[in-house]
Amino acid sequence: MKIDKLELTWDQIRHLLLWLALPLILGVLIAAALPRPIIGVIYLNDAIYSYSAREMITQISYAREHPEVRAVVLVMDSPGGTVADSEAVYLELASLRETKPVVTSIGSMAASGGYYLSAGTDYIYAKPTSMVGNVGVIGWLPSAPAIYEDVASTGPYKMWGAPRDTFLRQMEMIKQGFYQAVVLGRGDRLKIGPETLLRGEIWPGSEALRLGLIDELGSESAAIEKAAQLARIRHYEVADLRDLAGIQTIYFPFFFQSPEGVTMPYPNEPGIYLLYVPPFPVEK
Repeated sequence: MKIDKLELTWDQIRHLLLWLALPLILGVLIAAALPRPIIGVIYLNDAIYSYSAREMITQISYAREHPEVRAVVLVMDSPGGTVADSEAVYLELASLRETKPVVTSIGSMAASGGYYLSAGTDYIYAKPTSMVGNVGVIGWLPSAPAIYEDVASTGPYKMWGAPRDTFLRQMEMIKQGFYQAVVLGRGDRLKIGPETLLRGEIWPGSEALRLGLIDELGSESAAIEKAAQLARIRHYEVADLRDLAGIQTIYFPFFFQSPEGVTMPYPNEPGIYLLYVPPFPVEK
């Protein structure tokens, strides 16, 4: 009888262990069936103009609308671009940041409009030799008004858009808006005032860190880990948002000048730009 009772007790234990294990097994199966959280990566390896901005906005919209994308890393290598397109992407990033963290990883350059976008993210990484900053505006003044016998217009600036002094005031307004975006994005992390920041200088990443333009020196993988930390996720996967959004990237060489087949770092149309234009070597 004692042996029978002992055998019955072990049976009960086995059944108890089975019932305890069932919720665990079910939990594992459910976890396996659920999609893993995603950190989406957006690459910008071009100037910011209509085509590249459209691609970025499509990817930002995908990240905002899909809950499995828990954070975004913006991998930046850009000299900037047009004012309107830079502002459009900046506003979309601001909308995304209301629900999901965005981290920037600067490659070789985030200048002018490129830094404008970077300043609108939660955390910025750069390499020690990355080129960062160039806060300011560049513009080509409109031609002086002239009279053409064969052309009639309803106003003196119909053909030119604005007098030159108005154009300069517009540039100053855009510059101040750029500065306010940097101040808003960097907050008390920014260690320099407008008298230094608005000189239009471009600094290496190590100096940009000291000045508070970036948060840390690090790689793209460090930026991905930081995004996961801000989103409070683990066991995530990293995905290129171009692939998830179904974008077939086509590069249109329409932004920069290309005289005689040689691409020059100047925009091919006059206007106002958030753009870094490197100096050319002087022939002696």
